[in-house]
Amino acid sequence: MRTIFHLDLDTFFVSVERIIDPSLNGKPVIVGGDPKEGRGVVAACSYEAREYGLHSAMPIKQAYRLCPNGLYIHGHHDEYGRYSKAVKSILEKYAPMMEQASIDEFYMDFTGTKHIYGSMYDFAKSLQKEIWDQLQLPCSIGIGGHKTIAKICSDYAKPNGVTFVMPGMEKEFLAPLPVETIPGVGKVTLEQMHNKGFYKIGDIAAMPQDYFAVAFGKYGIDIWEKANGKGKQYLNPPQERKSISKERTFSKDIVNQKVIEAKLFELTGKVCQILRDRNWQTTTISIKLRYSDFITLTRAKTIPATDDDKEVFETALNLFRKAYTRRVGIRLIGVHLTNFSEFSEQEALFEDEKLTRKKMFRAVNKIRDKFGYSSIGFLPEGKS
Repeated sequence: MRTIFHLDLDTFFVSVERIIDPSLNGKPVIVGGDPKEGRGVVAACSYEAREYGLHSAMPIKQAYRLCPNGLYIHGHHDEYGRYSKAVKSILEKYAPMMEQASIDEFYMDFTGTKHIYGSMYDFAKSLQKEIWDQLQLPCSIGIGGHKTIAKICSDYAKPNGVTFVMPGMEKEFLAPLPVETIPGVGKVTLEQMHNKGFYKIGDIAAMPQDYFAVAFGKYGIDIWEKANGKGKQYLNPPQERKSISKERTFSKDIVNQKVIEAKLFELTGKVCQILRDRNWQTTTISIKLRYSDFITLTRAKTIPATDDDKEVFETALNLFRKAYTRRVGIRLIGVHLTNFSEFSEQEALFEDEKLTRKKMFRAVNKIRDKFGYSSIGFLPEGKS
């Protein structure tokens, strides 16, 4: 049997905000849109806010009606990425294989490592402690024979819990849990299940597989198998990233072109930072532009391979200026990089200025990786 861990950082965005501002501890905190503008959704909320009925993806207007005295924060998204990378660095020291499912979720395969780490439960507790001691981030860990049971286990004892289901005990563990515990069962499927009298996972497991195949098709078979304790045992191997992108949805529609271009400059710096962290260069730059009436445009251009902020920004800026032909407010601006190649020092040996810029950018990357993206930056040409 395999030994799969699922580590979930508890209310991750809120936890990072509390590190930045400890006065938020113990208070209902909501990270997401601006309730005054009424735009956006809840990206994350503290357990104190959940007591008012709030949850992720809830419209911010509804959240504000339920919890008007909550602390609403737009969020420090660069910091979330930095802390996620720090957690990943800790986990990579121990996990023979890891799959990052999202910014705050990690699967790890520890099959055959008991002779190294001893009790898997105790080892999970030590991982929790190390992440807390180094980063002050709480997390929950689920352990099981496959990914589905591990994920369900990580949710079972939140926050800051560890749940381990022994091989062969999956079906018994799942039986009393509500059907919405099964990953992938959303509101529509849940309503259909309730209409057919299925409220507990054990109700599903007790029925023949053929019934679910007829009632729900292939998706029904997947639900039935999960209810009977089955799941995917192997992690997905790391995939080469095929694109890098950053977007910004404005809290209110913007008509000032200088403000939009300043945001494009900032987004360009962030995608180039990722590019250099991976030792890549890009040849295709795209921009995405969404007007206030939701008409969306994309424009792209192919250039010689580069990882230079100036070259990428100049290309993106020209694309934007050619695309921005309507005098209508802008709701979203984004920059997108594709078609990557590995950077080689050989390419710049005889171009002193270019090589100097590359060394400068890599020095900036190291500072940002250690102290955060906003610790050092550049100004657009013509500004001082």
